[in-house]
Amino acid sequence: MGIAASELCQYVIRPTLVYLNRHCASAEALLLGIAACQSALGSALHDRRGHGLYRIGESRHQAVWDHFLARDPELASLVRGLASQHAFLGGPHLELTVNLRYSTAIAWMLIEEQATPLPAADDLLGLARIWRQIFHPQGRLRDFTQAWQLCIEQKLPQAS
Repeated sequence: MGIAASELCQYVIRPTLVYLNRHCASAEALLLGIAACQSALGSALHDRRGHGLYRIGESRHQAVWDHFLARDPELASLVRGLASQHAFLGGPHLELTVNLRYSTAIAWMLIEEQATPLPAADDLLGLARIWRQIFHPQGRLRDFTQAWQLCIEQKLPQAS
């Protein structure tokens, strides 16, 4: 069992995007969908494909720092501010598993690095294309939409 979609969004994704000054409904939906597809919203936080909610591999984690964040010291400082002060230095990749806000920021940096225009928040196929392009090139669009339906649609509180 993973994290409740509404709580992941409310307490992790939204505050992280706001902190980075990147918040919009599409970004929120995309990150929620990626977490659903990659780890079933945290049901398993580590496997051979990568670490944490978003299954980010160590080489991708290092590359986003070396090739993207290194070019923007102000943004890098914001992202680094989300990491644990001492744990990050000893095991930076472990932060992707244990620090949900940090891993969310890194996931967003991987998206931002590609400069991909975001679809509408309710465009599941558009969100799925970005997930496939950036996080799982061998993935099928239906994998994303099925994960969305199973982990998010069925779990979100119904409006009265």
